[in-house]
Amino acid sequence: MSARKSAVPSPEAIARADRQRLAAEEGVRAIADVERQAIEVRRNMARLRELRMAKEATDATLAAASPASPAKKRTRKLLR
Repeated sequence: MSARKSAVPSPEAIARADRQRLAAEEGVRAIADVERQAIEVRRNMARLRELRMAKEATDATLAAASPASPAKKRTRKLLR
């Protein structure tokens, strides 16, 4: 006797196929979400890097333009 697959799938097989299809769709959505978040993070990092570099350039020009402040003299503490 040979076991043949029936032409009509069982309810369990239909349910399993539905779960697999839903899991595959959810996986695609999750991967798209992660990629979108990664793009947003890289864009924000680039924006912050530009701001930091502009601030450093401004600070460097201000430091070069201002005269060096004289060093403060140390005072001795009086011992009693």
